[in-house]
Amino acid sequence: MFGEPKRQPFIKTAQLSTLIAEGVEINGDVAFTGGMRIDGRVRGDVIGRRVDTKTASLLVLSAKGHIEGAVRCGDAVINGTVVGDLDVEHRLELQSDAKVTGTIRYRQLQMDVGATVQGHLLRVEAQASAGNVVELAADKAPLALERR
Repeated sequence: MFGEPKRQPFIKTAQLSTLIAEGVEINGDVAFTGGMRIDGRVRGDVIGRRVDTKTASLLVLSAKGHIEGAVRCGDAVINGTVVGDLDVEHRLELQSDAKVTGTIRYRQLQMDVGATVQGHLLRVEAQASAGNVVELAADKAPLALERR
């Protein structure tokens, strides 16, 4: 009753189907569909592919997780370390232990206190084009912080 209200997750993580566990190291690119959680280390690109036109890929990087390479996916919850560019088609949540070094492209961003970014933040907008294909293009305007 008097406690703080429960924080609603920005991204629902129920659809995770793949796990790279703590202690596992992968040297090479990883491609996945659906959802993937990384608690281990990946040295290579991590690429999420769409299952269909309505289902975006989801990457969850735990506080123990580490990626050295480019990341491309539909949605992402980052709480670990990413050294490389991060391209997120829809929603990106940077949790308090997130450490990202590289350029981040996103459409919607939630960044918790404690998260760090060394690089550029580029907000992208969906642009309609022929054949129901969505293209993302970086804004030309500088990043502005807005209060809700």
